[in-house]
Amino acid sequence: MKIAVYGASGFTGGLTAHELRRRGLAPVVVGRDEERLRRVAAEVDADEVRVAGVEDVNALAAAFKGCDVVVNCAGPFTLWGEPVVRAAIAAGAHYVDTAGEQHYVHHILTTFREESGITIVPAMADDGGPGDLIARLTAERLAATPADLLIADLRRLGAASRGTARSMAAVATLDPLEFSDGDWRPVKAGAPSTIAVPGEQGEVTVGSFALPGVAMAPRHIKAGRVRSALREEVVELFLSLSAGVAESVPEIPDAEQRASDRWLMLAQATDEQGRQAQGWVTGLDPYRLTAVIAVEGARRLAEGGAPSGARTPAEAFDPTGFLNFLEPFGVTWQVK
Repeated sequence: MKIAVYGASGFTGGLTAHELRRRGLAPVVVGRDEERLRRVAAEVDADEVRVAGVEDVNALAAAFKGCDVVVNCAGPFTLWGEPVVRAAIAAGAHYVDTAGEQHYVHHILTTFREESGITIVPAMADDGGPGDLIARLTAERLAATPADLLIADLRRLGAASRGTARSMAAVATLDPLEFSDGDWRPVKAGAPSTIAVPGEQGEVTVGSFALPGVAMAPRHIKAGRVRSALREEVVELFLSLSAGVAESVPEIPDAEQRASDRWLMLAQATDEQGRQAQGWVTGLDPYRLTAVIAVEGARRLAEGGAPSGARTPAEAFDPTGFLNFLEPFGVTWQVK
């Protein structure tokens, strides 16, 4: 099994390369900066170092040749993601990425839906992957078709990398999507609402934000409306980001704070009569878990059995089986 990590010299890419080595898999490290790639390669005993940038899809496809799967960790994906997808297709390699950018995820799932021969799974990160899996299980628990499906990222403010800041600065320039009346539509931010958070007292205020789950869930869940939300203070922070501010964020967040940061993805499905089902999945150290999620997704694609074309995590993988796999990494989940 040969797995390429594109953007391996970056923070998330480095974590992903180390996770592959921890799993006994020697990664192929790919990116623009040969010197930085060789440092990572030495740390993880990589099979190969291959240098290629997104500006030349043919060279990038040659760098992926012979690999079973490409894990793309180089964001902002809105700017640089699609050439990596096209290069993976040209190389005949399955593809996963760690994107959290709603419009990019929607574009990839729409553009490459009918691609044959390989499987393309965007958003295999701590928000998109678990969010899509728990949304599927929550909707299935509701006896009737959901009239409303809310997917909420309820983490508090915590450590963030420069890469995350860059991606969120790109997202913040676009109106969030909402699925209603059978299609995706841009929506303006509405009045804040409140929601109970598992493990916390009372309710917290949330606001609309462009989460990847809205781009994914309607492709496999029949629902009248699908929307997303973040804690209001997180929304305000992300909307305040600019490209310049993002560049001032440290490339690598503080390790101690990162390890103690808790992420929590919640799905709430409501039918026409007001009956509800709710599911949530949570854990610590979102960046480490992103690497675990991406590597496990890549491993499963390499072993075969997933449908071809661009698929959401819940379409490509068994939701219960994948969430159960994450439990030894400190992840807990529940649907009620």
